[in-house]
Amino acid sequence: MYALARRLEALLFISSRPLPPSEMAAACGCAATEVDEALAALRVEYAAERHGITLRDVAGGITFAVADDCAADVRSLTGAERPDDLTPALLETLAVVAYLQPVTRADAAEVRGVSCEWALSSLEERGLVEQQGRADTPGAPILYGTGARFLKLFGLRSLQELPPLEEFSLQAAAVDEIRARLFANAERRRA
Repeated sequence: MYALARRLEALLFISSRPLPPSEMAAACGCAATEVDEALAALRVEYAAERHGITLRDVAGGITFAVADDCAADVRSLTGAERPDDLTPALLETLAVVAYLQPVTRADAAEVRGVSCEWALSSLEERGLVEQQGRADTPGAPILYGTGARFLKLFGLRSLQELPPLEEFSLQAAAVDEIRARLFANAERRRA
């Protein structure tokens, strides 16, 4: 198992994206259960306070990540982007896209009450928002959604791990109103 753990460590080290265990098993020519056991050994090795990096389950795979207690040093050296580097306008637009995706620029603007053109472009440049096709409505506006980079940055395995909107300061009625307005707009565009 130690030899397999070393091989998985090498795969994770060179990968620029989270690797699903099934992909690691295929690359190493071994069974998924063997990969799970080797990953468990790696998790012990990279446990908190032993190394400056750790293993994280994000975006449907496993990746190395900076340990939480070392993050400030890494940001200081690299200026690396963190969720707290996003402006309130960018965070608000990103939240609209994350919770209501796929959304058009007009949908996001309606929810926010202001133009979202700059915010969506900026989020797209950062790789946090992606074009996910076009709406089947007149003008065929671009549909936006989040991708793997969003999940990785926020440490989420999937969108199902987003906290419910009701946990925020929004009133449940406001959440229902936002959803209803977007649904009504989508229906109007289809008509």
